[in-house]
Amino acid sequence: MDKVVIVGVGLIGGSFALALKKAGAVRHIVGMGRSPEVMARALALGIVDSATGSPQDAMRGADLVLLAAPVAQTGPILARLAPYLEEGTVITDAGSTKSDVVAAARAALGERVGQFVPGHPIAGRESNGPDAALAELYVGKKTVLTPLPENPDDMVERVAASWRACGAVIHKLSAHEHDKVFAAVSHLPHLLAYALVDDIASKPHAGLLFQYAASGFRDFTRIAGSSPEMWRDISLANRDALLGELDAYLAQLTSMRAMLAASDGAALERVYANAQRARHAWISAIENARDPDSGK
Repeated sequence: MDKVVIVGVGLIGGSFALALKKAGAVRHIVGMGRSPEVMARALALGIVDSATGSPQDAMRGADLVLLAAPVAQTGPILARLAPYLEEGTVITDAGSTKSDVVAAARAALGERVGQFVPGHPIAGRESNGPDAALAELYVGKKTVLTPLPENPDDMVERVAASWRACGAVIHKLSAHEHDKVFAAVSHLPHLLAYALVDDIASKPHAGLLFQYAASGFRDFTRIAGSSPEMWRDISLANRDALLGELDAYLAQLTSMRAMLAASDGAALERVYANAQRARHAWISAIENARDPDSGK
């Protein structure tokens, strides 16, 4: 590609830029963002080759535009870019919800929505900003595309090829399927991690509790170090699916509370053992998928 524009040069957008550069897949990367300080830092780190606050300048001659901003900003950003969207430019995003993003794209782009290919890289870290960006962040990780009926095949392939250049493995789902799946395996875990840390931090003896929190607490709550703004937007955008998963989890907790109150060790052990088996099977499937000699 000759020119790629990244709106939001933080962890996700910055890592995309570094990976494309490492792969030699792009000649020039332009950064856009709300913060001049962040843009200056991205330039200093060599993540982008230039930065601009002008959507007209950014969009001129662009092959690909990646929106790597909180999902609630998708509509306003697309509205700013739309007047300068050239016929050969494809826009994609990295948002963790898709149904709301698709609706925002349809509202902002109208008949040109076919030039928007929704996407979601399944990768991240607890750190934020340009300094957190890594060229290897997407290597071996899934990127889910949720193409629209209006998307030309070549534009879908351009987006897929850019993620493959970053080392990602491409998967495809519908927007509805995507949001149901990630409510369960991503959005709910983040909500729970934030809730636990907030609960501990609110206790009068929080200092003592954190003093003795060790690796188990650290591992369980790692994702609570993610961007609060981003996860606020994700939670609200996927509210209905997340509420369904949260209700199911509350029912599980209520059941386990009854087991504990009744000192029903056998019932608790059955839950623990089933969870252990399921997790071992999941990890084994991941390891087999990475092992070319596994025969799977």
